[in-house]
Amino acid sequence: MGSVRVDQPADGVARVTIDNAAKRNALDTEILEGLARELPALDARCVVVTGAGGAFSAGYDIGNLTPERLADVLIHPFEAALAALDAVPVPIVADVNGHAFGGGLELALACDLRVCAPGAKLGMPPARLGVVYSHTGLRRFVDAIGTARTRQLFLTAEPVDAETALAWGLVNWVGEDAVALAVRIAALAPLSLRGNKRVLNALIPPLDEALEAELEALRREAFSSEDFAEGVRAFVEKRAPSWRGK
Repeated sequence: MGSVRVDQPADGVARVTIDNAAKRNALDTEILEGLARELPALDARCVVVTGAGGAFSAGYDIGNLTPERLADVLIHPFEAALAALDAVPVPIVADVNGHAFGGGLELALACDLRVCAPGAKLGMPPARLGVVYSHTGLRRFVDAIGTARTRQLFLTAEPVDAETALAWGLVNWVGEDAVALAVRIAALAPLSLRGNKRVLNALIPPLDEALEAELEALRREAFSSEDFAEGVRAFVEKRAPSWRGK
């Protein structure tokens, strides 16, 4: 069972640490609910989000979940955690201090800026589980790195290293001290930071309601598929999945 820790490493800076080190900070319900609970309560000019130990997050903790329960976690607690990140009015720096995969990488991408450790690997493996990713999540990637590179991440399920992530724009710095960066940001004009962040967020237009409903239905259909159940079983059993396309 994971947890979320909050501390203040410098004046004006709040640090939120995902702590499930025994599982490479895999995201379980306790962590996701902790993020949704702690983020709105922060009083800071800049926020740092990081992982305990030598990993940022390995993605969802699916080892003890049935496919049905995993689908529920992917949709509800995870979306609530992302909504809490999106609602933070001050700049957020993701300190990607180690590998970041799946939902862990999307959490980093939901932050405003990303600092990456030199040896980190970043990847999106939903195709290895039979998951149709959320359109809101895919949109974050397209906005950050463009359609072609988003296709590469999601359609090959192959991770990239820190230097490639930097060249793509998936991260902003490699080897930078995240807290030192947050201190520099916290020293800037707070009304300007909040205002500019709000304007930038408002520039992303909403999707057509009918299209959004279609995309949500596509995702839910995948969660009820035989392939999704097989992907989860194969992951837990540490074997290659046998896809049936249905």
